[in-house]
Amino acid sequence: MPAATVPRVLPAPACVLAFDTSTERLALGLQGPAGAFTRLAEGGAAASAALLPQVHVLLAQAGLALADLDAIGFGRGPGAFTGLRTACAVAQGLGLGLARPLLPIDSLLIVAEDARAQAAPGAADFEVGVAMDARMDEVYAGRYRWQGGDWQVLQTPALFSLPALAEAWDRAARQALAGSALAAFGSRLGLPAGGVRVEAEHDRAAAVLRLAVQAAQAGQGVDAAAALPLYLRDKVALTTGEREAARARAAASA
Repeated sequence: MPAATVPRVLPAPACVLAFDTSTERLALGLQGPAGAFTRLAEGGAAASAALLPQVHVLLAQAGLALADLDAIGFGRGPGAFTGLRTACAVAQGLGLGLARPLLPIDSLLIVAEDARAQAAPGAADFEVGVAMDARMDEVYAGRYRWQGGDWQVLQTPALFSLPALAEAWDRAARQALAGSALAAFGSRLGLPAGGVRVEAEHDRAAAVLRLAVQAAQAGQGVDAAAALPLYLRDKVALTTGEREAARARAAASA
């Protein structure tokens, strides 16, 4: 049986579901005819069991069904391995089951978007370095610029030791810093204290939804086979059994 064709041109406005499980918080957002709906819940080890039920709760709040979705966005990483594989597998299952495009979202960019909404919501130009606690005295870090109503990647996400990050960002422009590493490591990061510091996220769910809607409007959807997680450490792929089981659960739900 041939695979269903994934639509490339989405209706305007598109109905977009987005979720992220790369941190200890489960963030979900849904944009539909009735507006935007968001949810934050416990993630971490509970994400694999909680994600699909939370998706259905959000759909019910919006008066929608899975079949009404036009695209599905997911946090691709970097972040916690279990969370990344959960989000990717569920997104792939929904994408295959519904024949919908998937929107892989940079998980550090979610932090950047939340920081922009907090520190400079009306700014035409906003630059931010994102540093997330990766445990073991390491951080996931990237740099981004908001300009002309769109995000530009100045430094792609990478895994750094604390000294390596201090060296890499020694001369980089730092209009703002954001991310969990600011509170986790404090002065040990070795970064200057000047500039705006956004240590706590305000609404991760709203941020991932805004990025997914923007990606959908830009036609950035990909087929399920091309929607892969971004791992920067250790195990780098699901086993065949893990991937197929997650796809089967999501496809059955769809």
